[in-house]
Amino acid sequence: MQFRNSTTLDTDRLYEQLLRHTHPYRHDQLRVSVRYSRGADFSGSCYYADSRIFVNIGRHVTYPYKMATHVAKATSNSTHWWREHLTVTLADATQLVLFIYLHELFHYLVKRAGRNPRRKEAMCDRFAARILVDQYRCPIRRRSGAAAPREMWDFKDLDAFVGAAPKQSRPTPRPIPVRVHS
Repeated sequence: MQFRNSTTLDTDRLYEQLLRHTHPYRHDQLRVSVRYSRGADFSGSCYYADSRIFVNIGRHVTYPYKMATHVAKATSNSTHWWREHLTVTLADATQLVLFIYLHELFHYLVKRAGRNPRRKEAMCDRFAARILVDQYRCPIRRRSGAAAPREMWDFKDLDAFVGAAPKQSRPTPRPIPVRVHS
């Protein structure tokens, strides 16, 4: 992976974090840029033709940051459909970068797996949310502020969905756990 960071966030830490969560998928052609946005809280984009992912975060964003997501299961009636409003609370800018990166990475993996990449926003959000909940203990909450039960938003095998995406041919060294004392 070619990685470029033009923010004040620690480049080595970000790079290692993104690599850890990209495993086991092949990423030798992937080019990732992290930069500041021009005004939005955040944005991201994935360009399939040249394997590029852009992650943009706002300088003005304060943390913890409550990000609205599309992770909830869709509900419908005879005339329309909707999703319950769920938020994930991100502790710092590195978690925001990670969420956006994972969201865009899933778009990339869907395309690399030979599937249609259109209309996959909810799946991309669930892919990112699952890692942030499991690895970083970021809470997902309902509009009322109550914790959203996992079965409400984690209901599809996303790894199987992108199972045909190319995997790494040689193993990546496993990250060494680091204990942070405060």
